Amino acid sequence: MTNAPDNRRPRGEAQVWLTAMGLAVGIAMVSSLIGVILWNGLTVFWPKSVQEWTVGSGSDNRQVIGQVVDVRTNRPVGAAATAAVTELQVFTANKQYLGQPFGFIPAADITAVRDVPGVLVIERWKNGTLIGTPQAVSLPGAQPLSATAPGFAGAVAAGIERCTAWRAEGEHLRKHEIGALARRQEQIRLDLLRAPAGATAAIKSRFDGFQAEIERLTAQAVEIEGRMKGHELALTIGAGAQARMITIGLGEVVDLHAPNELSLVGKTGVFIGRLWSFLTADPREVNTEGGIWPAIVGTFTMTLMMSLAVVPFGVVAALYLREYARQGPVVRFVRISVNNLAGVPSIVFGVFGLGFFVYVMGASVDWLFFPGYDKPVFRTGGILWAAATLALMTVPVVIVATEEAVSAVPRGMREGSLACGASKWQTIQRIVLPAAVPGIITGAILAMARGAGEVAPLMMVGVIKFATELPLDGEWLETDLVPFVHLNQKFMHLGFHIYDLGFQSPDSDAARPMVFATTLFLILLVLVLNLGAILLRERLRRKFQSSTF
Repeated sequence: MTNAPDNRRPRGEAQVWLTAMGLAVGIAMVSSLIGVILWNGLTVFWPKSVQEWTVGSGSDNRQVIGQVVDVRTNRPVGAAATAAVTELQVFTANKQYLGQPFGFIPAADITAVRDVPGVLVIERWKNGTLIGTPQAVSLPGAQPLSATAPGFAGAVAAGIERCTAWRAEGEHLRKHEIGALARRQEQIRLDLLRAPAGATAAIKSRFDGFQAEIERLTAQAVEIEGRMKGHELALTIGAGAQARMITIGLGEVVDLHAPNELSLVGKTGVFIGRLWSFLTADPREVNTEGGIWPAIVGTFTMTLMMSLAVVPFGVVAALYLREYARQGPVVRFVRISVNNLAGVPSIVFGVFGLGFFVYVMGASVDWLFFPGYDKPVFRTGGILWAAATLALMTVPVVIVATEEAVSAVPRGMREGSLACGASKWQTIQRIVLPAAVPGIITGAILAMARGAGEVAPLMMVGVIKFATELPLDGEWLETDLVPFVHLNQKFMHLGFHIYDLGFQSPDSDAARPMVFATTLFLILLVLVLNLGAILLRERLRRKFQSSTF
């Protein structure tokens, strides 16, 4: 009897294809998300052409000058629905003079469009961006120079360069030199609390001396910044009935460019410059303009401090549970608790951090080391308590990963070490831990990825909207002030910056491009941190790789 061939598919093949399809869908979703963020985040910095639209016809027409930032199609619904309406969202700038910087123009009402020749896009330190056509530039000791005269562009660039240098010199005096003196005054205030009654007069004299020096440097900064007066640019803003002539100081200008006159190479140069400024400058205009440098430094510092705290504690806890603790109901209960901690909402950890780290530990440190000091030092939210709170939140991830890595070390390696006369700790130190390091670093990577993107706990333990000083910037080393005071500085964070822009900004249209740009660089920062840890893990894995006994 001949057996018929079995043409049935192997069992489980459908599940394999289903798994592959799920993986493909997941990759497509992640790629689409990254693509949307990348496109919307980078196009913010590309210089867009400035156009003038004539809206309406006849005597009712009006002119609008601006840059197209979005095209929207509204599709009415219901019984009375008409055809879809397409609208252009236009950035008209000039908020200080013309009101709302964004507007909508129905595409069907546009009767004429033209590029505006010679128009400038001017970024300012405050009061928002200007879009206008230059008319003349005035410099001290010289006659006003018309925009059509030779050398106009050079005169404007030279004036901006001088004003920028004076502004930077004044800011350096205020932020660094005057700031250092102010920190020394804080040290003197601490000395007054500890000094005996007979020594206070000399200490107060030192305080008055620093105050006199601060007043002198402040007057010097005002004099330097006053040199910018007389450097002015006259330009026409608006169009049609709204057109008007204004004059601005060149000291107000951060950057300017003429997008309609730029070639592709010129636009690329402006793109790179604006991107670099975004990465290295401080925020302006309620965080809707400027850069994110303080937020980058704050996020990186907080994540690094969190990692330095969570890895040692997580590894020690995992080694005790796996190698030393007697396995039984108590250890099983601890493991269940650790696994459950990983699922607790992050805001709960924020409440715990506020109650325990700030109100208990911080208040105790202030009571012990700063009695009578009228300012909270550790009894307030800051980067130290933020890192400790996130370390507590992510320590279950490190514990679980370390336990799995330790348990995966071959038993033969342990027994061989013990047979050669090594103690249990020597076996753990020289055999188990080196072999488990790649798994431990995997746990650290997962902890960093989760901690770097958290926002809710940070809102309760130290993150703020705008920080005037970078955390741990090193300038406190120039003073005698207790260094630990500066471990708990307020700080900015990229995740909170995104939340603030998206939900707390007074101008949502202006904030939306910054949301995408900041999100892009938060992803890149997390990617850089994780990539560094992954490279270290692979290097250690190759170093300690060994065969099973």
